[in-house]
Amino acid sequence: MRRGSIFRISLYGLTAAGAVTLVAVLIKWLPTSASRQMDRITFVYWFTTAICIGIFGVVAGVIVYSVLHFRAQPDDDSDGPPIHGHTGIEIVWTIVPAVLVIAIGVVSAVVLSQNGRAGTNPLHVKVFAQQFAWRFEYPDDKDIKSTELVIPVHRNIRFDLSAADVLHSFWVPEFGQKQDAVPGIKTHIIVTPTRTGSFTLICTELCGLGHATMRAAVRVVSAADFATWVKEQQAGAGGGGAPGAVAFASAGCASCHTFKPANATGKIGPGLDNLAADAQKAGKPLEAYVKESIADPNAYLVPGFKEGVMPGTYAQSLSAPQIDALVKYLTGSK
Repeated sequence: MRRGSIFRISLYGLTAAGAVTLVAVLIKWLPTSASRQMDRITFVYWFTTAICIGIFGVVAGVIVYSVLHFRAQPDDDSDGPPIHGHTGIEIVWTIVPAVLVIAIGVVSAVVLSQNGRAGTNPLHVKVFAQQFAWRFEYPDDKDIKSTELVIPVHRNIRFDLSAADVLHSFWVPEFGQKQDAVPGIKTHIIVTPTRTGSFTLICTELCGLGHATMRAAVRVVSAADFATWVKEQQAGAGGGGAPGAVAFASAGCASCHTFKPANATGKIGPGLDNLAADAQKAGKPLEAYVKESIADPNAYLVPGFKEGVMPGTYAQSLSAPQIDALVKYLTGSK
């Protein structure tokens, strides 16, 4: 191949690669990292992107050169001259992609291994997923429970995931790591936060009508602030108010129902501000009606709402005292 041809191919390829590089760099494709794991994932992303841009530049350069210099004339209907493959080129385009794919695989495997290491003293957090809410328990700190995920910065956190009903998926975009919560199976994920701030935990596995509302607040705080928060939770301060209000929040009722005392605006299930009227239509005492609706939501359906939408697992996931507190909270009884 002539030097002029190689120069033109290089020029076309560099132009194409430059244009794609601008698209890759100028658009914010990834959230700003907030964990060591996300830093490693970002490295793999850019490592792979750089390889892809290089391959794209070479292929684009050859294609543009071929289109411009070897295209047939409008009145040329003849067959092209017979040619035989170039053994050297075939070896190159087999070996080079193989080496690049292996490199991507090795780098990804190393990062996957590093991201799965919890270290010698991780903080354990149990994550419980249920349509359509998240709950968190801290076994290292006297099993305190919270509907807000609070974790210290610069410490390895091991999240042990479980689900009560269907598949859910644990994902904080800035942390990078993602893991499914599967009924009957224990899964886990490791996160090491690198900066303080407020984030959002999102369920990324379609889990029902309230899937889009299945989110939880996440706070990454300093070690000192985390210790203070733990003491407040253990002392009962900042625990979210009355037991009924806590149960309402932890069970995710606000995702599906309206209820003015809790500022809940969910529209998936029936409103909870007129329970007395619904109980009268069902022909049952108010508290009995509410308790039955929690434990067996299909026993009586408010007109206009379908069977099977509300999970029937609350009798197992909530304790008897929690259900009693929730009934009192919803009915306004003392």
